[in-house]
Amino acid sequence: MDINVNEATSKELLAYYQAKLDQEAIEAKKAGKLVCWSASVAPPEFCVAMDIAMVYPETHAAGAGARKASMDLLKVADQKGYNIDVCSYARTNLGYMELLKQEALSGQTPDTLANSKATRVPLPDLVITCNNICNTLLKWYENLAKELNIPCIVIDVPFNHTMPVSKHNKAYIAEQFRTAIHQLEEICGRPFDYDKFLAAQEQVQRSVYQWNRVAACAQQTPSPLNGFDLFNYMALIVCARARDYAEITFRKFADELEAKAKAGQYAFGGAENEKHRITWEGIAVWPYLGATFKGLKNQGSVMTGSAYPGLWNLTYTPGDLESMAEAYTNVYINTCGPNRYEEFLKVVQSSKSEGVVLHLNRSCKLMSLLNNEGAEYVSAKLGVPYVSFDGDQTDPRVFSQAQYETRVQALSEMMDEKQQDTGRDEK
Repeated sequence: MDINVNEATSKELLAYYQAKLDQEAIEAKKAGKLVCWSASVAPPEFCVAMDIAMVYPETHAAGAGARKASMDLLKVADQKGYNIDVCSYARTNLGYMELLKQEALSGQTPDTLANSKATRVPLPDLVITCNNICNTLLKWYENLAKELNIPCIVIDVPFNHTMPVSKHNKAYIAEQFRTAIHQLEEICGRPFDYDKFLAAQEQVQRSVYQWNRVAACAQQTPSPLNGFDLFNYMALIVCARARDYAEITFRKFADELEAKAKAGQYAFGGAENEKHRITWEGIAVWPYLGATFKGLKNQGSVMTGSAYPGLWNLTYTPGDLESMAEAYTNVYINTCGPNRYEEFLKVVQSSKSEGVVLHLNRSCKLMSLLNNEGAEYVSAKLGVPYVSFDGDQTDPRVFSQAQYETRVQALSEMMDEKQQDTGRDEK
């Protein structure tokens, strides 16, 4: 079903384009065209230039979690021997891949797949990954390639021990890009389309610009943007930044938020409902997205800061491979502690946050490893209180709603006390 882009809301556009991307991949597979499964912060520009349909396992797994469909897929991965300490995005995806394999081999759809609420996507003909967010992605995608006997393109991104990104690192990554281009020429059996590549790069910049417009709305006081909406809309900055789908949706969303603020309407309605502003550090708890949002809303706490959405602030100069290389390595979690703490400090400051909630995510060791240290650094600099809770991005077995609600209530009380102390000092 088509949609009137001018009349549709951003929420309607988000749902429409998410479904359209999945359907395009299904139709491409039926037509004998190539389908690629890609890591979330791997560059899509190369595959889009070659008219390869894209699917993003991390986003698909997050969607399965949000639809309460991940547990069935995780059980399949459990049966295959994948340990619970392995990333639950990977386990959800590998469970889904196993069901698709069974279907392809037998011609019969397994009951778990037939009854699953997870969106349907086809098996890949190739995979592309990048280790700029974690090294788990390398083994995950190597495993996919081995299980399915398909090509695996790996873009190796060095860890940034110093910032800014060194010249030799940018040159090394740019050479990885050139290697990926040659690999795609061999896989596709035709020359790389540099004109489409440039167009894809330019589209990414337009999409990122509109994404940043949306994110910047949370810096307003009061905020018209509830930061949890960024988690929902993130699907398109991951899956469609090289297409105009993301640009169209984010432009509409930013326009809506700006109009909302002008009308005196904010994240929780009237300005008086914004009691506190907090920064959320870590990935969303997708199976409990509503519960985590409501837990904060019940305390009058609006999530205005998060470093996670900034992973897709992939700003670079189209046509310049080294500039593109810098964007794809200059990622928040691809650097050592001191640099990461400073970036986290900027997030808390720019969002005018009064407190921090740390998601100690069992799945994502790299995202969680330095959470407490970063929060201690910010607290020492700004006097901002913080709390942490245990959870997981997709595995519902790890999260306790009671623990979470107790922690965010404690944070609210600490922020209240700090406000009272500030008021007394001013008097």
